[in-house]
Amino acid sequence: MPESVHHTHSATRKPGSRTRRAWARGIAVASLLLAVLLAIHPLIVGPFGTAIATVLPWLGLAVPVLLGAALLTRRRRAWLVSAIPLLVWLCFVLPLIVPLSGASAAESITPTLTVASQNVQAGSGTAATSARTLADNKADVIALVELDGAARAEANDALAATHPYSYAVGTVGLWSVYPLVNEQPLDLGLGWKRALAADIDTPDGPVSIYVIHAASLRLGFQSDRDQMLGALADTVARDENKRVLVVGDFNAAVTDPSLTALRRVVSEPNQSSLSLGPTWPADNPLVRIDHIFQSGLTAVHNSVLRAGDSDHLAVITRFLL
Repeated sequence: MPESVHHTHSATRKPGSRTRRAWARGIAVASLLLAVLLAIHPLIVGPFGTAIATVLPWLGLAVPVLLGAALLTRRRRAWLVSAIPLLVWLCFVLPLIVPLSGASAAESITPTLTVASQNVQAGSGTAATSARTLADNKADVIALVELDGAARAEANDALAATHPYSYAVGTVGLWSVYPLVNEQPLDLGLGWKRALAADIDTPDGPVSIYVIHAASLRLGFQSDRDQMLGALADTVARDENKRVLVVGDFNAAVTDPSLTALRRVVSEPNQSSLSLGPTWPADNPLVRIDHIFQSGLTAVHNSVLRAGDSDHLAVITRFLL
């Protein structure tokens, strides 16, 4: 009798055990697929790679779901495999959220350059407010993009007294407390101008600056953006100055494959706080598509702030010259 009872119990346990094994396999496969996608997304050119890069910070939320489901299967192997995407995700995200080191003692004796950039949103009517806000935050150089004629005039009026040197092309504009030299428009292969280049003649020597308003990113229609960013990378790579800034609205997250070539020659400082510094949409920022990249400079402060009623937050970075 005990033997038959034992067999009965075994028989009743088998279906549940088989179900848990099947779930464990499914969770393991899903975890490995997620880990692989995270690992190779910088190599995936096109909309799919861009989509993964855009939601990368939020893909980490899938890990607790996988871990919780793995725990329910009571299979240790499933627990271990479901942790793999977490490790891969951390490899990409953790280096981006480590806070920038605080201002150094050298800042009190070394000249600094504070640079700000914002997409002011055409039609918002607050380009002047944005310009004044960034000037009030001690920005020496202010880049504004998505300008129309009225917004450009408003920004000019707002900054005339504090930032007398300016240059504008198409939808992008640059204002500076220091003289601008070698100004030139850039079409970056599009046939129309959405970028500019100039040298900032600082008291400590020239700093090259590029301002870009990348073509809009629409599902299935991102070739213009990718072409612009690729041409920008080639242009910046040929720059002869030791100190270079590349700022504006890139319509791309920092890990987007379209920025891979540019990031070989310039890099973006981390935020001063524990954050990725998302800039869009301003009311509930989810992704950072506005950037200040640099080469040859040392950042001592980097943050985002609201300026005007744009749908983008502004970015502002202070560098040691």
